[in-house]
Amino acid sequence: MDTRAVVVIGLGPMGQAMAGAFLDQGYRVTVWNRTASRAEALVTRGAVLAGTVDEALRAAEVVILSLTDYDAMYAVLGPAERSLEGRVVVNLTSDTPERAREAAAWFTERGARQLTGGVRTPPSGIGDPEFSTFYSGPRELFEAHRPLLEVLTGTDYRGEDPGLAALFYQLQMDMFWTSMLSWLHAVAVADAHGITAEELLPYAEETLGGMPQFLNFYTPRIDAREHPGDVDRLTMGVASVEHVAHTTRAAGVDTALPAAVAEIFRRGAAQGYGDSSFTSLLEVFRAAAAAPAPAG
Repeated sequence: MDTRAVVVIGLGPMGQAMAGAFLDQGYRVTVWNRTASRAEALVTRGAVLAGTVDEALRAAEVVILSLTDYDAMYAVLGPAERSLEGRVVVNLTSDTPERAREAAAWFTERGARQLTGGVRTPPSGIGDPEFSTFYSGPRELFEAHRPLLEVLTGTDYRGEDPGLAALFYQLQMDMFWTSMLSWLHAVAVADAHGITAEELLPYAEETLGGMPQFLNFYTPRIDAREHPGDVDRLTMGVASVEHVAHTTRAAGVDTALPAAVAEIFRRGAAQGYGDSSFTSLLEVFRAAAAAPAPAG
């Protein structure tokens, strides 16, 4: 098949940015979306709008999926599964590692092969090699199509397991959404005191900008499962988080977020980690993961 041809299924902001990046690099792009009007600007630039999913799948060997989740993927591709044979499906749809593995098996049963992807940029970063996308799946498949993938972003291959790209992506989202939510919470407390987000911004940047030095300091200790209380102690952390919760309550702002953090800190202290570093909370998380699920 034509190595300069590609199919993009799903034309949300990310899918549109991807299709546009391929057009910019001279690829022959076929697109499909439930709402065909989303393809109008791309068609004006030279993309071909497929009338059906079957038609789209037959247009090129490589198919880029950019859908909401894997339920949407099965809903779109299920009725056209006979047209999947021989296709390389670059599945950039977000979902869990387990579902990525299940999808890889599903494609294999239909004569297709999947590369799982996790895009680490908003649509505005598509086409910029400074950003990257996690990939996992067959190594030879990744290497064979790396030039095409690098039209979108830089690439970060994580291994043969099709679930690894999804796992690394969700780990990033775990940190991203928790950090962004904490910022919004701080903005809400600041606002209750007449302080704007703009006034808070330089201090938020300073706090978050200093995180890498903490990560670098604690990471070797964490990997060694050592949590000495020589730099910080969990009991100090409990008091600090409770102060945040009290400040939040006094401001009339929702306390759910600091209350949840305080509960985890107190649980660690109750389990005997009070004189250890706050990183000992990792053992609390691990113990929770290893505990048997409640019956019924």
